[in-house]
Amino acid sequence: MIGNNGAGKSTLLNTIAGTLPVDAGDLTLAGHRVTRKPVAYRSRWLSRVFQDPKMGTAGELSVAENLTLAAQHTSSMSLKHYRRHGQTAAYQELLRPLNMGLEQRLTTQVKYLSGGQRQALSLLMATLSHPDLLLLDEHTAALDPQTSQKVMDLTQTIVEQNQLTTMMITHKMSDALKYGNRLVMVQDGQIKLDVRGEEKQNLRQSELLTLFAE
Repeated sequence: MIGNNGAGKSTLLNTIAGTLPVDAGDLTLAGHRVTRKPVAYRSRWLSRVFQDPKMGTAGELSVAENLTLAAQHTSSMSLKHYRRHGQTAAYQELLRPLNMGLEQRLTTQVKYLSGGQRQALSLLMATLSHPDLLLLDEHTAALDPQTSQKVMDLTQTIVEQNQLTTMMITHKMSDALKYGNRLVMVQDGQIKLDVRGEEKQNLRQSELLTLFAE
């Protein structure tokens, strides 16, 4: 999803997530009517990664403790779980493909990680439960270009491997064209463009910029 500032992109995501109430109509998520339901209720089927890496993790807790909370977010939580036999090895195997060295920092408080490491961890935590819908709210905007690309590559891998339905907001035209099978442009609270499949594949960045100017 793309659109100029104030177009309504984040408003739409916040409405889906439950942080903003709807004025009218009904919202159904994974077959469940959630129109008036709180964020915690919707989290059974929905996960979200924010623009700020600090918002998706608990800084005072360790990497392992954060993963444990994410794995248990729909049940009774206990931080003792990650100390069980074999759990450390399981977390290391989970983190190793990130190629960020996090498998060696399970006991490190998350507040000491870099922005890229923390956002990668946020993404991993958000997808551990295989949500019916993953919301990505400009989740690479606060990262430097190299780290941003690394997180986007990781995002594509996780989404494809787990076949996750994902809605991503981005201001990067190149990312909007490269990733996903559908592109929606929002302007002044309305959907101005909605393309998918071959039509999306044939769309060019110059065409998108022209639509922004209209």
